[in-house]
Amino acid sequence: MSTPVVVPPECALPNSPLSKETAGIDACVHCGFCLQSCPTYLTLEDENDSPRGRIVLMRAMLEGRLEPTSDSVDTHIARCLGCRACETACPSGVPYGHMLEATRATLAEHRPIPAVARTILAVFERPSLLRLFLMGGRIFRALGISKLLSRLPGRLGFAMSMLASTKRGPTKRSTPPPTDGKRGSVAVLTGCVMEGLFTETNRATERVLTANDYAIHAAPGQRCCGALHAHAGDDDAARRLAKANIAAFEASRADFICTNAAGCGAMMKDYGHLLQDDPDWKDRAAAVSAKARDVSELLSAAGPKRGGPVRLKVAYDAPCHLLHAQRVVNPPLDVLRAIPELELVPLPESEVCCGSAGIYNLVEPETSDIVLERKLQNIATVSADVIATGNPGCLMQIGAGLLRQGSPKSTIHPIELLDQSYANERG
Repeated sequence: MSTPVVVPPECALPNSPLSKETAGIDACVHCGFCLQSCPTYLTLEDENDSPRGRIVLMRAMLEGRLEPTSDSVDTHIARCLGCRACETACPSGVPYGHMLEATRATLAEHRPIPAVARTILAVFERPSLLRLFLMGGRIFRALGISKLLSRLPGRLGFAMSMLASTKRGPTKRSTPPPTDGKRGSVAVLTGCVMEGLFTETNRATERVLTANDYAIHAAPGQRCCGALHAHAGDDDAARRLAKANIAAFEASRADFICTNAAGCGAMMKDYGHLLQDDPDWKDRAAAVSAKARDVSELLSAAGPKRGGPVRLKVAYDAPCHLLHAQRVVNPPLDVLRAIPELELVPLPESEVCCGSAGIYNLVEPETSDIVLERKLQNIATVSADVIATGNPGCLMQIGAGLLRQGSPKSTIHPIELLDQSYANERG
């Protein structure tokens, strides 16, 4: 008796971004190992809001059993944080992050990206508008308006809390000695929010790299990395921004490209995938991606050099796009352990998303709040003075939550602590 031939169903969305990710969809065996790593499944307890549940929806769209205009598809795909913790847990190597972005890009072909997201993405793609927007934020912060308005309920109050949490008190700045750059040359991705609201963190990044024998090269003409656009399904804008950055960093002729924002770093390391179908750019994109490093990776490779004492209890919260997307685990801890008298305090579920996820907290506020509450409950159980994390969204999300609770704890980038250590060493 002959074995019947199974004919796969015809693709209902030919030539769509999602149709190019069928290998990843087929790789999922629905084992469920991803469930306990998924923050939306843990908090909402809905199988449709788990990675394997969303993959079922992706397959159903490709097979024509669900329309991309379906409200159910839109709801559950939109609720995904894109933290990629499922990739770390997956024994089959399912590239869920690429599949999610392809799904959102496919949905965007059939229904418009939500208005709030479109507005934010448009601002981040236009340098003049972005500079004006961030300047307004700095003015609000300097005048104390954001702190005052942080008491308001709802999204406005939370957004103002995020802005207020970026304020830094006066600290000593390190003065690195001249370097011959023996460890190589580095061009720093200054970023959008990092340069606009965490300016001093960028300068600290440059100082600690110099102190660890890296030579800093300028990269004029760089733009937003495009991560927000790719996550939202606006692939065209993401590609335009990626090409601008590729050209800028090629011109820098640096050995490495340094990022101090986990989401930006993950995006730059993914330029090769983003532009893999563009014959004029794919090789250039892959070359730039190969040079990208998180600042903690560069510093860990250099030691890093030890400085003076910083007497703080610090809990480290791993940014999702550093831990799960870039698979950078130990280097941030190496940075913190290089600081004399700093006490590292273990944080429960430090590998679980805080609910920021780019602009997720603005477009899916209810789910974001639920995920953040779990993070804050874990932070409340530790005796840390500060929470260290290497991503602006996480710094602001957790910082806003702590501020609204009236907690004495605050957030800080690990690089700021190492810079403070170097400043303390020199008196």
